[in-house]
Amino acid sequence: MTTNTNTTNTNTTNARDTMNTTVTVPARLDFAKSAPKVFRSLVGFDAAARDGLDPALVELIQIRASHLNHCAYCLHMHTNDARKAGESEDRLHMVPVWREARHFFTERECAALALTEAVTRVADAGVPDDVYAEAAAHFDDQELAHVLALILTINTWNRVALATAKVAGTDERR
Repeated sequence: MTTNTNTTNTNTTNARDTMNTTVTVPARLDFAKSAPKVFRSLVGFDAAARDGLDPALVELIQIRASHLNHCAYCLHMHTNDARKAGESEDRLHMVPVWREARHFFTERECAALALTEAVTRVADAGVPDDVYAEAAAHFDDQELAHVLALILTINTWNRVALATAKVAGTDERR
């Protein structure tokens, strides 16, 4: 069995406390190389879903879904993307508890986060009518379709990353 060895440096406030951790995990397939046509199609779907949406909203949706799916790889990637786009640390920290911190988010963002939760957890209770209606009140049909498509793509990306054991902090985008 082939193994991948990942070395992670954990930096703390004291240089003496820096740790090197070697993690050995069984090798898993490289999805992009093993199914390039599928991978390119997913990249295209993702790009089409984002089209016309506010970039800050895109990242909030991707961050929330990644939290719910416990996808550290995607969570790391999208929180970094959000920071680079100017998102505040306060808002990033509040995404997992947005219902208790609504004052950090617009009504539109809250509606999108609620829809993200419902679609991501669709097996639990479907998508409740009130959640869908609230999202529909804040987005026109085209925007709502794009928000739904984005939620579908991030859930797919989360599953690809988790199934192929992607390691947080190793963003391979070019």
